[in-house]
Amino acid sequence: MTRRGRVVAWAGAVLAAVLLGTTGAGAWVYQHLDANIRGADIDHGLGDRPANLSPGSKNILVVGSDSRAGANARYGKGLTSMQSDTLMVLHLSADRHWANALSFPRDSWVRIPSCVRGDGSRSTPHHFKINEAFSLGGDTGDIGKAASCTIKTVEAATGLHIDHFASLDFQGFKGMVNALGGIEVCPEHALHDVKAHLNLQAGCQNVRDEQALGYVRTRYSVGDGSDLGRIGRQQEFLKALGTKARSQLTSPGALYGFLDSATKSLTTDRDLAGITPLYDLAATLKDIPADRLTFLTVPNYPREADVPTDRANVVWQYPQAGDVFRDLAHDREIDTAAKRKLTASAAHPVTAASVRIRVLNGTGTPGRAATAAAALRTLGFTVTTTGNAPTTDPTSIDHPSGLRDQAEVLAARLPGDLTPREAAEAVPGEVTLTVGPDFPADWDG
Repeated sequence: MTRRGRVVAWAGAVLAAVLLGTTGAGAWVYQHLDANIRGADIDHGLGDRPANLSPGSKNILVVGSDSRAGANARYGKGLTSMQSDTLMVLHLSADRHWANALSFPRDSWVRIPSCVRGDGSRSTPHHFKINEAFSLGGDTGDIGKAASCTIKTVEAATGLHIDHFASLDFQGFKGMVNALGGIEVCPEHALHDVKAHLNLQAGCQNVRDEQALGYVRTRYSVGDGSDLGRIGRQQEFLKALGTKARSQLTSPGALYGFLDSATKSLTTDRDLAGITPLYDLAATLKDIPADRLTFLTVPNYPREADVPTDRANVVWQYPQAGDVFRDLAHDREIDTAAKRKLTASAAHPVTAASVRIRVLNGTGTPGRAATAAAALRTLGFTVTTTGNAPTTDPTSIDHPSGLRDQAEVLAARLPGDLTPREAAEAVPGEVTLTVGPDFPADWDG
């Protein structure tokens, strides 16, 4: 895989290591490890959920939890809520012959729906980084509510139905590394990051404890300082961890230390909590050929391209992101060839700002075009004009010859399943959105 392709959340890789490790645990530690795993109630106001379009397949939402409770407090004592460091969905096919691991950059700018907070109140829907969902639901330390808000956000943004949830925190990761005696890393340049508690010289060296944790957490001291770069480094570190685990976890003592650290920091939904269901999942993963397990990240580009003042976030690139979500929802494999094609098509994104839109009101209700136009502008689209049209149903998107890509980008960001159509009478250089009575009046992007 290319460097850009090797993007997967560290939490997902750690979970895989935990699952595969249980296959050799034996009955002598079963009860202790089983008791370590916490089950959380994740059904906190999930409301209407996407339909499961592929019964038999499984979507597991995995979070790398940056909790600041207990021993983790040294990484930010001023933060009282739970923090989501990394986020991914592991999709297992219905026939269990292949799997895709889809990573979400934590700086993804998405709509955070109304969620149940720790005190029982509800938040107001708004747009922000996707990782805020975990801290919003977990503002009082309730991981079940943190998971619920994250599930609700991911489901709303992708249309994927989430079947299970798993979270691992900092201390479990550090304990796993220590149980292996550390992991060798070879930074080309010295790494000094106060926020990550990292101070490493250039060259190959063995890291453990806080240095290991700092290495996978560091962001601003390496490369371009992006979250995407950090996810790539985490992937390389986990590959090394997996290799060392397979070679060294042959003694009961080493295996016990590894699994004890991991399971103490593992929280899942109640159906997945326990060694038995995790073992069953491990067996599934173990049988999937290496060339049928594909890692990818949601296609994205800097939000600055649409909103010049925002230099801190990324937005998902359409229609490519929508294609990925639909493939997984319908249990269609994104194999190496499909991933290569996806990467090529995403090389030159059609940004929202480059799409010029004429919005017409075909509902007969005054103000609907202006409301839709305002929402489109918040997404970065260029709205050229608004006006009225004869009452129409349903909502439609028309475009002149040569602007199909732009029309598809617009369609992918709107509610419903709209198919753009080429129209000879369309305004040159512009895509026309005619809002019909079926268009949600409260849509805010």
